[in-house]
Amino acid sequence: MDPDFLLYIAAGFIAQMIDGALGMAYGVSASSLLMAFGVPPAATSATVHAAECFTTGASALSHHAFGNVDRFLFRRLLIPAVIGAIIGAYLLSKISQVNGEALKPYISGYLILLGLLIIGKAFRQIPPRNVTTHLTPLGFFGALVDAMGGGGWGPIVASNLIVRGNDVRITVGSVNAVEFFVTLAASITFLLTIGLTHWSIILGLALGGVIAAPFGAWAAKRIPHKPFMVLVGVLVIALSVRNLLKSLAII
Repeated sequence: MDPDFLLYIAAGFIAQMIDGALGMAYGVSASSLLMAFGVPPAATSATVHAAECFTTGASALSHHAFGNVDRFLFRRLLIPAVIGAIIGAYLLSKISQVNGEALKPYISGYLILLGLLIIGKAFRQIPPRNVTTHLTPLGFFGALVDAMGGGGWGPIVASNLIVRGNDVRITVGSVNAVEFFVTLAASITFLLTIGLTHWSIILGLALGGVIAAPFGAWAAKRIPHKPFMVLVGVLVIALSVRNLLKSLAII
């Protein structure tokens, strides 16, 4: 078996374990890794979202089985998130046709900010409450940025809800459940605009993610969040800084 394919499986497994347990960082981690391999921004986002169609579907079912999904939160986020994903994927595909390489520094900078957001969230103590307001713009913006950057749905949406006091377990489960429809909408849009390539990467990421999905849902109830969030944030920042320096011809 191709060693690179095994690497993609391992990357998919690790990314989905993190995403399933924390509600964030699958797309961010996978996008940073693929860009480090030299995959262009639009192809990176399309590849990650195609793989996530499988991993997020398995994750959504797993979280539902563990009772981690709130129906009210799911319904309020769903429609605006799908619309945001379609618009974001379409915009990225059209921009990249003009000059895809020019996007790399901006996408890397965006991922660095997301890494800092993840680390900052690990050290904040928020009083618990049910969040019921401003869910429509949050779902739209989170999906829009996610489709354009290859990741960000979890860090933007889950972090926002948790920072506002929503229960961590319910937030992670509900956000993961909606993410399946976000990735499906983005993938269909990419397929219709730029097509899909890098099938070995998609298959490897998907296979690793599907295997990890039930373990991630279980871990959402069991594993302390702070050390994992710090580790994810540091990893994303390190990979993105490398990509940024490389795109600016500094290294």
